[in-house]
Amino acid sequence: MPRPAKSSYPVYFDTYVNTVAENDLIEALNNQQPVITSFFSALPKDKHEFAYASGKWTIKEVLQHLIDCERIFTYRALCFARKEQQDLLSFEENNYAANSMANARNWQELCDEFNAVRRSTLLLFKGFTRQQLESSGSANNKQVSVLALGFIIAGHVNHHKKIIEERYLQS
Repeated sequence: MPRPAKSSYPVYFDTYVNTVAENDLIEALNNQQPVITSFFSALPKDKHEFAYASGKWTIKEVLQHLIDCERIFTYRALCFARKEQQDLLSFEENNYAANSMANARNWQELCDEFNAVRRSTLLLFKGFTRQQLESSGSANNKQVSVLALGFIIAGHVNHHKKIIEERYLQS
């Protein structure tokens, strides 16, 4: 699976897609899995509910956000691969985070959930044909391809890992 064409997703997703080093989606998702698992496992317990500034998410909320977004993006990919014609709704990430109750959750269960969701993501994308990967649909009135959604998923995780490293672990 080659990288998605820039014309196959909204320009604001460049931030995510550009963080993915691999040119093959399955390779990118597979390579990322042990890195992210190790990264979250190594975070000190006193950082799990830490927010680097007032009004910012805690690391638990960031991890829940990654889980939620991966589910939403894979749902979109499934819809578009199956030729859904309806425009899919956007979602308000801050409302999701505020209502996630992530800080009340067990850290290991959050990590396990991320790994389960990623395994499901991998199986979903491995099952798509070339034609399905090239399919596209509309979410929030913006066209995006199935393949691009896969790279967005991987890039979104990279993006938040970098934010955690720079803003949560440096203070």
